[in-house]
Amino acid sequence: MKVIKRVLLLVLIIIVAGASIVIGQGYQMYIEAVEKVPVEQKAQEIMEIDHYTSYDELPETYADAVIAAEDRRFYYHRGFDIISTVRAAWRNLRNKEIVEGGSTITQQLGRIMYFSQEKKYSRKVAEVLAAGRIEDLYDKEKIFELYVNTIYFGSGYYSVYDASMGYFGKKPSEMNDYECTMLAGIPNAPSVYSPDVNPTLAEERRQQVLECMAEAGYIQPGDIE
Repeated sequence: MKVIKRVLLLVLIIIVAGASIVIGQGYQMYIEAVEKVPVEQKAQEIMEIDHYTSYDELPETYADAVIAAEDRRFYYHRGFDIISTVRAAWRNLRNKEIVEGGSTITQQLGRIMYFSQEKKYSRKVAEVLAAGRIEDLYDKEKIFELYVNTIYFGSGYYSVYDASMGYFGKKPSEMNDYECTMLAGIPNAPSVYSPDVNPTLAEERRQQVLECMAEAGYIQPGDIE
């Protein structure tokens, strides 16, 4: 019994030491990034892109669809949400595929602003810290606005305006409910869900978005076909 306790204690020490190293590396990564280019400057650069689309120009259905699919508790967290992370993991396991992301919208924005897609725990720590800073500086509507003006929608479209014009030939403010829910599902896996590449999979993803919206209380099943 004593041997087992000692082994468990050693394992715990190793885990704590490893976690401390990762957190330290992530913190350093975050500090170096924001010292080089402050969050305010990064945000300003985004707001200066061609055809930047404000929150007020986005259909309500589109905003609801994105939040339901990507970050259901967006309005209730401060950049990181352990509840949503656990729920997303369970939902993906149950469906045997990725139907809901684990990162918050703010985390994704922080990653786009500063970090690569490299899957390292230290980068995840840096991403969470950047999300906290973003939440300190901007309200939720501005964060959402910055996010949809920077994410990739497949087929070479890197903003909600370009994607709406490219896929539907209309400005974001002119999208109907079908187009809003289609566009909301694409960033989950742009190369897979692009309607130009895989229209069948794009529609399947849209149906998943509708399910998320119904589960989140934005619509009743069958409200949007």
